[in-house]
Amino acid sequence: MQFYCYIGYIYSPSEIEKMMTMDRSGSSRKSTSSTVVAIDVLEGSSRAADQWGGGGGKGGAVALQTGDIVEEVTFGGAEPPASSPFKGGKSGVMKLLHAAFKRGEISVLVRARRGRAGDPATILLDFHAHVVLNPAAGRRQYLLRSVGDPNHAVRLVDRSESDCIAFQDSRSSRVVWALNNAQLQNGYVSYPWEKKMKETLLTPNSSCFLSVLILPKASSPTSDAPTRYSSIEDTLARAHAWLNSSQASGIPIVFMHIQTEALLTKISGETASATVSMVPVLSTHDLSKLANASLYGFEDYHGVDIGVVRAVRLWYAPAESEMAVEIKPREGDTKLGFSISRTEEGFIYISSVEGGDDGGRATSTASAARTGLRKLYKEASSASKKLVVSRVGNEKVLPWMVSASGDIRCFDTVSLSQKLSLHRHALKPILLYLLMWDQTVPSETTPEIDPITPMSPPFIVPRWSSSDGAAATSPSPPSPMDDVFQDFIDKGVVSEAGDLSFRFCDFSDGER
Repeated sequence: MQFYCYIGYIYSPSEIEKMMTMDRSGSSRKSTSSTVVAIDVLEGSSRAADQWGGGGGKGGAVALQTGDIVEEVTFGGAEPPASSPFKGGKSGVMKLLHAAFKRGEISVLVRARRGRAGDPATILLDFHAHVVLNPAAGRRQYLLRSVGDPNHAVRLVDRSESDCIAFQDSRSSRVVWALNNAQLQNGYVSYPWEKKMKETLLTPNSSCFLSVLILPKASSPTSDAPTRYSSIEDTLARAHAWLNSSQASGIPIVFMHIQTEALLTKISGETASATVSMVPVLSTHDLSKLANASLYGFEDYHGVDIGVVRAVRLWYAPAESEMAVEIKPREGDTKLGFSISRTEEGFIYISSVEGGDDGGRATSTASAARTGLRKLYKEASSASKKLVVSRVGNEKVLPWMVSASGDIRCFDTVSLSQKLSLHRHALKPILLYLLMWDQTVPSETTPEIDPITPMSPPFIVPRWSSSDGAAATSPSPPSPMDDVFQDFIDKGVVSEAGDLSFRFCDFSDGER
């Protein structure tokens, strides 16, 4: 009996036969995973997606990808297409490409498969390409370069079908992962701010948003106690009182919105000790202490105590509109013909206007007599409203802040009167913007306060345009104010195109 020795172990003939049988069966199983000709996209190649049409009824353009399996190659001549399985694999296809290249037929149509054979989800892809020599890969080696995009090139490789399917599956997983982790990037665009502010605003470089900033009331510090600030609720109450008092005194404004506004300031001493300790809150109960506080503090990285003052900003708007009136002084005018005063709330208004019932056309020496301002003043008086000046030229003259001591920051009537007088001496036109009121609502001694409902900032629309004729409409019904406005047009105070007169959209419940 013969025995065989393999690395120190002696096998009998029966064991050797058994091992050879196992090798033959393994080889047969391995051969069942056939080798196919696959696509390999060259690195840096673009994705000419327009070259890919859905073949076999699979519509839509699809990009060529590594791992797609070549099913068919069609040349430009009359010979039938070469189909998979290709004899000799990649080498066989290269022979066909070489023969076509020698014949001058460099245009080919390659049909590739993405997915398993027989699977309904499998996609057949058609790729139109040119046959190009690839000397770097060796003799008689070729690339396929897209007809529409020369930068898109692929090569052919031998791979097992199972490896191609596995590669396609892993690629799908990578695409899903990339999709889940894809993030939008920030973009930047230049904007012509100066041009837009001059062309799109009815008052160049000046907005129509009106507001007043109210600081929390501060107590005077003493030797025993530091400065204390009132609560947010107290500041809100002061803002509400200011609005109610303004409306009750005849200021034609309506509530728009209210918000808190944080202001940074440097604090020290007892104030810092009392406020900085409030920041490192440890519980919801401690956090609630800051909800109504007007001042709290923290320490920055340099050890400086920073205080945060919580002020209240009140947004409001004219009850009806802002109307622009232009006063044109002439040679011989001895006075402007009107006086200005200021309310307790800081609003500047026209308190008197000189001029007779004849309109003071050519005989008056008062500049305001030629504008119809007296008629508008009478309309305001009959409606128990004040003729409030919102701005002079492009500069707003409305109150803008309430200090911690309770003083209202506003404009001085003396300096404003002097500036208006200089306009008369220089014969320069004066452009006054006046707050209008809603004539459709009967005026009362104590007007009702609009409900505090958050609203968007007002839109500005043309008040009136004679060029539109009867088709011109106004968001509010006709009112006695239209007669005043027509009188202004007749006297040339405002433009017929309405470029100096505008109004805010009606804030009635029906139009919100």
